[in-house]
Formats: sequence, C-alpha cells, structure tokens
Amino acid sequence: MSAVVVVGAGPAGIRAAQTLVAHGLEPVLLDESARGGGQIYRQQPGNFQRPSKALYGFEAGKAQALHGALTEMQTTLDYRPDTLVWNAEQSALDTLSQGRYVDRLAFDQVIVATGATDRILPVPGWTLPGVYSLGASQVALKFQGCAIGSRPVLAGTGPLLYLVAYQYAKAGAKPLAVLDSAPFRDQAAATPALLGQPATFAKGLYYRSWLALHGVPVHQGAELLAVEGERRVEAVRWRAADGEAHRLACDALGFGQTLRSETQLADLLGCEFAWNPLNRAWLPVRDNGGRSSQAGVYLAGDGAGIQGADAAELAGELAALSLLADRGLAVDATRVDALQARLTRFEVFRQGLERAFPFPADWAAKAPDDLMVCRCEQVSAGEIRAAVDQGHWEINRVKATCRVGMGRCQGRLCGAAAAELIACASGRPLDQIGRLRAQAPIKPLPFGVELAP
Repeated sequence: MSAVVVVGAGPAGIRAAQTLVAHGLEPVLLDESARGGGQIYRQQPGNFQRPSKALYGFEAGKAQALHGALTEMQTTLDYRPDTLVWNAEQSALDTLSQGRYVDRLAFDQVIVATGATDRILPVPGWTLPGVYSLGASQVALKFQGCAIGSRPVLAGTGPLLYLVAYQYAKAGAKPLAVLDSAPFRDQAAATPALLGQPATFAKGLYYRSWLALHGVPVHQGAELLAVEGERRVEAVRWRAADGEAHRLACDALGFGQTLRSETQLADLLGCEFAWNPLNRAWLPVRDNGGRSSQAGVYLAGDGAGIQGADAAELAGELAALSLLADRGLAVDATRVDALQARLTRFEVFRQGLERAFPFPADWAAKAPDDLMVCRCEQVSAGEIRAAVDQGHWEINRVKATCRVGMGRCQGRLCGAAAAELIACASGRPLDQIGRLRAQAPIKPLPFGVELAP
C-alpha cells in the first residue's frame, strides 16, 4: 500500500508531518536517529539527565516545542525511528531499520527533509584519531555526554564554529583556541544583511563575546595548516592573519567549513539539479512551494539549501501545504503567502552569512600533492591532479580514473574537496566540472541484514 512519507525528523520533517496530520493525513515519518529533533535539536538518550537549557542554550524553547510536537503526534502517524533510507527507485524507498532489517516502502508522495552535514576541506594529518568534524563534535557532546578531548581546538568557519565552541566551554571542555578562517572585515561588512534577523544576529554576537570574556582565544583570518601527532592528535599548526605561523599543542580538533546539503536521496529520486553559487554546490531544483521537478517529490529544509533551523521549520510546513494542495485538499492561501514571504527574508540573511563566513577559495591551490583527500579509497590531491593532467576534468570521469568518492561514504565527505581540486587543476569554473552522481547505498549498510518481520 502506498503512503505519504516524510524523510527526516529534524525541524523541517517534524513541521511537515505536523501539518499533514493537522489536515487529516497519517504520514510515515522516517527518522535515521533514535529520537527526533535532527542535528540541531538532537535529543540525548533517555537515561541522560542534562537539562534542556544545558543542551540547547537559547534554543531550548524551540527544541522542547519541536520534541513536544513529535510526541503529540505519536498516535496519529507512523513514526519509524532508527530507520535509514539508503536507496530510492520506482516510487519506493529502501530502508534499514535498527541496523538490521531491510524493507521497501512504496509512496504516493514524499517530502525529503534530509538536512545538512559538515563541508570538509582536508589538511595534512586530518585522518589522525582525535580529529572530528564540528558536527560530530557536537553529537559527542549532546548525544554521548562527552567531549572530543580535554584540550580541543576548533577550526574552520561558519556559525556552527562559534556555537560548538560556546557549548564546549559551557560544558567544561574549554577550547584552547577558535581558528576562524573568515577575516573580521568580512563579518563587519555583512552586518547590514545579518540585521534582517536581529535575534539570530544577537545570539551570534553573544557567543563571540562570551568566548572572549571567558578566556577562549578567537583568531580571525586564521588558516589551519596541519594536524600533528603519531598515534593521535598532539598539536595543530596554523597561520595568523598577519602571516605568522604558530603551533598549538592539543589533544583533539573539531573542524569544518560551514555546511553542505545532503542531496543524495533527491538525486536518486530523479530530481533535477541546478548550480547554486551561494551554496557553492549543485542543489535540487524546487519552486517557491517546495515542489521538485519530480511529481510527488517535495523538498524542505537544509537538504535543499542551507538556511538554518528556523527557516527549515517554515519550509517543512510550506512543503506539506503544497503536497496537500496537490492532493486537492483545501489549504490556507494566506498562510502559504506568509511562509513564502518569511523564507524570502531568510534568503537575504543567508546571503549575509556567506559574506560573513566566505569559502576559502584558495584552498585547492595550496593543497599539497600528498594530502589525503578521499580517506575511504586513499586518494591524494596529487592523484586527482594527475587524472586531470590525463585530460579528465569531469568529476565522474575523475572518479572512474582514480576512485575518488567511490568508497563507503560515496563522496559525502570528499566530494566537495575533490570538485575544488578538479576545478583548480583544470582551470575551469567550479560549476563546469559536473557533479558526483548519487549511488546507493547513500550510507554504508552492514553485512547480515534481514528482511523486516
């Protein structure tokens, strides 16, 4: 029997499901995590006792509201936690539940709310034990109640960098330093656009000021050069904005260059993609109601373009209203207009964030040949450049030649970095070298799976 399905139980997915339930539908809500909330509002295990304020800070109220909405819907939808969607074809989703059972779920309509993950630009030594993405650093703190180290350094750029630094310091694992690759002048220049969301802007200022007042050094315009260590992280090397090189002993590193959308499922569903210069990525095309190019497939939240948790809630509701309208059900046109107007304002704010935290466009030119880019297949920057030298400048041809992006993660970690290297080595614009085609499984599957009972 076909169903209406929502993939992802973060801000976009929960609000989408809530809207469908409010209009009389009983959707299936698939959640890769054990408990709903997504990455931003990830819930701790049931036997953990940290209060919401300690976990989410200023966002505790929003987190509790979202969790409460999911709890209230438990009897009016088919909620399936611990369920990974790993493939899609012929109007059906292939799932893995509880890390063991595989099943196929047919759908009439599906809302894809798969969220985002860290964008990683490798540096020498990044494969050492003790190196984490910023998102993984946050998961350790929220879901496992531990820090990645007792003397961590956090590096990269983007709002998540400051949020994680603040959360770690509040939890008692004060970072030795925050290395932000964005120069202060860029953040100052972005202020007018950021003031379009004054509450969010104020929170960012608070995190930055709090870190300074509590003795956490923040270095802007800082370039992470390398991670040092034998068996695990022992130090990081970095260059300050004035060009002076530094070495800082530490026992862990969390890093990431803003976020990238998780688009693999939309690709497997056959959605059309277009180049988005703001996100510096290929994104699935959607109209102003969240409809994709494929009938019955709707897109919401950061999985279709990075805008943040508040915008994701609005986009989830909007996509659900579009789905309902396409089923011939009456929806509130005034509410649709209001949601679209608010999302337009978020887009202005998003442009300000990109100005405040610019992508380090010179990374590819500086990456040494022996830098490991694809850790799954052990492919170096030099091997990628060698493939380009052989005349292969389209990213899937480079993949076929040197196996970059062909491992367990299917390019989710290395794809963005590989694209930057190919564009730089070939002398072509980034949007001219193509995009990695999604392959199943979207995420690794274990051996010994069974059919769902």
